[in-house]
Amino acid sequence: MANAPAPASWQRAVVVLAGTVVATAVIASLYWAQAVFIPVALAVFLTFVLSPAVTALQRQRLGRMPAVFLVVLSAALALGGAAWLVTTQVAGLLRDLPTHTENIMKKTRALREMGQGSVGEGLEKMCQEVSGVWNAEGTGEGATPGQPATQPGDAGATVPARPAAVVVQPQSPPWLGHLSSMLQPVAASLGTLALAFVLVVFMLLKREDLRNRLIRLAGHGRLTTTTKAVEEAGQRISRYLLMQAIINGGCGLIFTVALLIIGVPYAPLWGFALALLRYVPYIGSWLALLLPLALSVAVAPGWGRPLAVLACFVVLELTAANVVEPRVFGHSIGVSEVALLIAAAFWAFLWGPIGLVLSGPLTVCLVVLGRYVPRLAFLDVLLGDQPALDPEVTYYQRLLARDHDEAEKLVLERAKGSAPEEVFDQLLVPALSFAKRDLERDDLSEADAEFVVQATREIVADLGERQAAAAPKPAPEHALARVRLLACAAGAGANLLGVEMLTALLDPTRWDVEMLGPESLTSDVLAAAENGLAMICIGSLPPGGLAHSR
Repeated sequence: MANAPAPASWQRAVVVLAGTVVATAVIASLYWAQAVFIPVALAVFLTFVLSPAVTALQRQRLGRMPAVFLVVLSAALALGGAAWLVTTQVAGLLRDLPTHTENIMKKTRALREMGQGSVGEGLEKMCQEVSGVWNAEGTGEGATPGQPATQPGDAGATVPARPAAVVVQPQSPPWLGHLSSMLQPVAASLGTLALAFVLVVFMLLKREDLRNRLIRLAGHGRLTTTTKAVEEAGQRISRYLLMQAIINGGCGLIFTVALLIIGVPYAPLWGFALALLRYVPYIGSWLALLLPLALSVAVAPGWGRPLAVLACFVVLELTAANVVEPRVFGHSIGVSEVALLIAAAFWAFLWGPIGLVLSGPLTVCLVVLGRYVPRLAFLDVLLGDQPALDPEVTYYQRLLARDHDEAEKLVLERAKGSAPEEVFDQLLVPALSFAKRDLERDDLSEADAEFVVQATREIVADLGERQAAAAPKPAPEHALARVRLLACAAGAGANLLGVEMLTALLDPTRWDVEMLGPESLTSDVLAAAENGLAMICIGSLPPGGLAHSR
């Protein structure tokens, strides 16, 4: 029995090592095989988005295959039209931007004049000195800001003879040499989209078959768990992606109309950028503001148009984030904010921009799997938005850290919507039981256990004073005979505090409570009970204490 802990530690080490190796292999596969995984992820993304439309057409008595082809063709035409619009807008922007050089220089001079002064002049002087040192080091060795480098025409300067460079002009036009480098990424993107749309067609046609195969892969013994996970993941992700696509498209359309009214050029391009970048959590929409704001500064004669763009964007984003999205998504999608940002950075590192778009749906999938698959429960803990610890565990953990203030804050917040007996039963008594258990296991020192008990006693006293001050005075009633109660703890520490908490809840007008110390013997309790009819209450908190209570 003495050697029993060794195999357990060895097994835990093997499990941790195996999990690390598997996670590393999975991440490496996702990175190096992204040419395969990105089309599959895109296909899954589009399948979830288009599945409600296919279902709606089927309810209108349209066959599965015509509904799938109609929805996929419409989506392909919409994406193709958006790509054409973006391409033409970007080409026009690059063509027209040099015509605003004079206005950009004028705005730059205005900003420079605004920054003139002691601080601005000091910064400008510093930049000039640093630039002079840099240029001097680049033109001659040993040159200083006050001494220019030796020039080729200076007296005594020796210029080594260099052979003349011979450049062979190609017979073909220069752009043909860059044609392959330009067409390669375009061909790769078109191939990825084509494969993704083919997969979407087959996934929509074989939707039920894929679901059944996934359930069969998990095994008939996990039929209930797998069915719940698949259904919840499908419904939640499909609704989330569809609603997000509608909201993002609506924000992009409204922003486009607003920019057209304000007079910002290429408004459809900026609206499309906002609709796309809103998939990036929290910061994407603000990144989409930078380009139209900079362009409005460049083309507008004054500062009114940029301020109008900024005001319009702020109103639109605040309305979408605080009014529309909470009504559509609820207060949360089940993923914590920190986990969503980390997931966005992780998937962007693996797959680039498409990883940013897919980071939210992929994270929701992982959270749902962690909620229903026991071996993946750590995903729900790490990524979910539910509290990681129960309230009583959090309260006990704060006392272990000797953080009396935060522990009292937890109790007072819980007491705002709960009765005192609920606070005692659901928060304080479990924490005292945890302390008693850890003390018996030698996981907690006597000093720490005493601190937990004493801090809880002070919090109970403070809570009683607050409630007594806030409670209205009861109206005088007909005096009733009070019931005599003998309260005795089965031991000191947490047991005694449990009895004190019980007596604090009793109405003094109905109960005549007599406390007996934990050192009282059975004969002392019986002798006190013989002095008058009384109820006897012996308090003992688990674990243990039953034999002593008897």
